[in-house]
Amino acid sequence: MDGSFAEGDPAALCGKRQQFGSRFLSDPARVFHHNAWDNVEWSEEQAAEAERKVQENSTQRVCQEKQVDYEINANKYWNDFYKIHENGFFKDRHWLFTEFPELAPSQNHLKNLLSENKRSEVYEYYRSGEDGSDLIMEEQHSCSSVSLGDKTQPPLMEESVTQKLRHLEICTNEFPGSSATYRILEVGCGVGNTVFPILQTNNDPSLFVYCCDFSSTAVELVKTNSAYDPSRCFAFVHDLCDEDKSYPMPENSLDVIILIFVLSAIIPDKMQNAINRLSRLLKPGGIMLLRDYGRYDMAQLRFKKGQCLSENFYVRGDGTRVYFFTQDELDTLFTTAGLEKVQNLVDRRLQVNRGKQLTMYRVWIQCKYLKPLVSSTS
Repeated sequence: MDGSFAEGDPAALCGKRQQFGSRFLSDPARVFHHNAWDNVEWSEEQAAEAERKVQENSTQRVCQEKQVDYEINANKYWNDFYKIHENGFFKDRHWLFTEFPELAPSQNHLKNLLSENKRSEVYEYYRSGEDGSDLIMEEQHSCSSVSLGDKTQPPLMEESVTQKLRHLEICTNEFPGSSATYRILEVGCGVGNTVFPILQTNNDPSLFVYCCDFSSTAVELVKTNSAYDPSRCFAFVHDLCDEDKSYPMPENSLDVIILIFVLSAIIPDKMQNAINRLSRLLKPGGIMLLRDYGRYDMAQLRFKKGQCLSENFYVRGDGTRVYFFTQDELDTLFTTAGLEKVQNLVDRRLQVNRGKQLTMYRVWIQCKYLKPLVSSTS
């Protein structure tokens, strides 16, 4: 369920771009010199106008009968979408390796630590910002960190937890990817625009990638892709909101979970339970990565009256739905699920169509949340 129709893939806009926050528009006269500008400040007037447009397009709500239809037949609407567009709508997201270096093959040292159960060091790796995320992280909690290169022993409690992690090894029957030491799950994989770049870029035999989507049509397109390798990847149909349907891997088995423009596609009342279940799949020290729509994104401002389902939740013309988040809303979802913030930032980007001399203000939110080594309830 690749939940973005106009996500503005940075790779398509700028080729291989630098990490978020690297290109600033200091001279408005140069706005059409590049295809995109980072961290664009909004004027008070622009922010007020955006709020006015949202209030205006939210006054008339979709009738309850249609809302029930969009929920019950959500898989039909997504299947119809992929039957029409197949794999020609979205571009491969090679920008993910810049924004989320956890997915890049250069993270060999991190993978080695994970495979050796040195998860306390991995935990400190993120908390100390050695992955480079501290360059763009929001305000972090003040705490002492142990770097990867530091020979100082971590606290005794973390040593004990690290030793006990071996007892968390999967004791169930064989499952897809059970022999791998580094496991990634993408939820809402669409036709594989994230999964295939990961597999093509990373030949590490210890890596195994899972991918699921609400749409059986999308999953079938993934499986019939020439790049699909069942020995390295497992694609399956899954409803993120179905609490009665289990995942094909056990709890505490995943190193990374990816949510790219997917959480926004489900009804807000079901988001917390979905994140709670995903959190349980992560190993201690594992991380959840998200990129999704932010409040007042251009796509939200373009909705017309009669397309609003509930506050900041809309239906598109083809029956698929989308929510527009704030940072606080996402922080609440992740922390309630027992995860700790590593990154939660707003990507305000000005996209430019130089041919038509058009400017488009996009708002996305990017998050990284870590599963602690010790549960807060322990």
